[in-house]
Amino acid sequence: MTDKNSSGLDHQNPDLAEAEQTDEKLVAERRRKLDAIRAAGIAFPNDFVRRDLAQPLQDQYGATEAEALAAAAVNVAVAGRIMLKRVMGKASFATIQDMSGRIQVYVSVDDTGADVMEAFKHYDSGDIISVEGALFKTKKGELTVRAKTLRLLTKSLRPLPEKFHGLTDQEMKYRQRYVDLIVNEDTRAVFARRSQIIQSVRSTLIDDGFLEVETPMMHPIPGGAAARPFTTHHNALDMQLFLRIAPELYLKRLVVGGLEKVFEVNRNFRNEGMSTRHNPEFTMLEFYAAYWRYEQLMTFIEGMLRRAAEQITGNALVTYQGKTIDFAKPFERLTITGAIRKYRPDITDEELSDRNRIIHRLNAMKVAFREHDGLGGLQLTLFEATAESQLFDPTYIIDYPAEVSPLARRSDANPDITERFELFIAGREIANGFSELNDPEDQAARFLEQVKQKEAGDYEAMHYDADYIRALEYGLPPTGGAGIGIDRLVMLLTDSPSIRDVILFPHMRPE
Repeated sequence: MTDKNSSGLDHQNPDLAEAEQTDEKLVAERRRKLDAIRAAGIAFPNDFVRRDLAQPLQDQYGATEAEALAAAAVNVAVAGRIMLKRVMGKASFATIQDMSGRIQVYVSVDDTGADVMEAFKHYDSGDIISVEGALFKTKKGELTVRAKTLRLLTKSLRPLPEKFHGLTDQEMKYRQRYVDLIVNEDTRAVFARRSQIIQSVRSTLIDDGFLEVETPMMHPIPGGAAARPFTTHHNALDMQLFLRIAPELYLKRLVVGGLEKVFEVNRNFRNEGMSTRHNPEFTMLEFYAAYWRYEQLMTFIEGMLRRAAEQITGNALVTYQGKTIDFAKPFERLTITGAIRKYRPDITDEELSDRNRIIHRLNAMKVAFREHDGLGGLQLTLFEATAESQLFDPTYIIDYPAEVSPLARRSDANPDITERFELFIAGREIANGFSELNDPEDQAARFLEQVKQKEAGDYEAMHYDADYIRALEYGLPPTGGAGIGIDRLVMLLTDSPSIRDVILFPHMRPE
């Protein structure tokens, strides 16, 4: 066990212990300052009205000559967090940061009076202040607000990370995202882009006539995907409920009801492991269109992602982890066996057609597989082990086996496969879609097969959803549907290596 003193500081990391002691002293000093502010009046005033933001002021007046700016007498009212402060006798400078960017503030005894100037000298980095005054240019040409009135709005009790290095500890960035956002401009840019990406895909759907809807997040039966659900309990109804693993079955109920083109940007919850590409709760886009087949879905998604890339990066070329992805090029399309043969030409078509030989191959590669899987399921496992990570350029894998696609429509030409695709980019799945199964009797049979798999120990297998079967019996038109992983798409378009980099508050082990 690590030896600790009475303060709880870790003696086996003297640098950390010294930093924590320093922080404790700084927090204590700031609390004393807050006590003095409370004694003098209102400590957290709430009557300031901000009129201006930093970046729009920079955009509008940053190139204006000093003389012209002085003649214009532009008065502004800004507010933000002190990021830098330089005290120089009777005049001082500070840089404040708001949601849009940063702007410099000039504080002098002549403009604000001695009392305000003296109070300003005791302000700390991280404090939030309001400033009213006229814009001017310094001798170095920096746009600056000459403070006429200046007030402390919020006292920051904790010091910000060291200004030249910011918050660099990756785990701390995830745990204390609020600090990460304050000090790291790159982090703020990632989440601004995330919002723009979601807006882009939403606009693409709305422009095509889709209706945005909301479906339940608590389900009496988990369905729509093969995954282990989170469970909860509704006290008033005294019933077990499941956090949704997918909205699919509800969205298709809406298509049955006549809402022929629907979509939802939704939160899903899956009780699974965590990795650089998995988080227990994540954001998905799912959309469904009556009278579409899976080929139309692939074409539509290709255009949607190309548009998002162009809107976010300015062109269709995206750099991800040092490699370039060209979204302007047509996406490649391969079958599961075709992808295996492309990236592992030593594996023959004859081997891929023989269940026992695939098992032998998987055992030799020390790849785990499910004993009850048929030929199609084993082919998928082999694909995941040999080819999936090689699919860096956008690639559709098509025609999935029926046994691993319980909600997809069988191919009329070959009932052992379905009209299904998955889109892979940078070696990871980005989208999944198919021509929907609208035969209620076939769907009921596949649900029953899933129940058998669950009884055999597959905790990710689906439940039998009797109400969904009833909905299909009213008639689901020929329909195509797809889901796109928003978090993984944001990773691609922001060059982020981990899903935790694009989720504001990723799940973490307790501190």
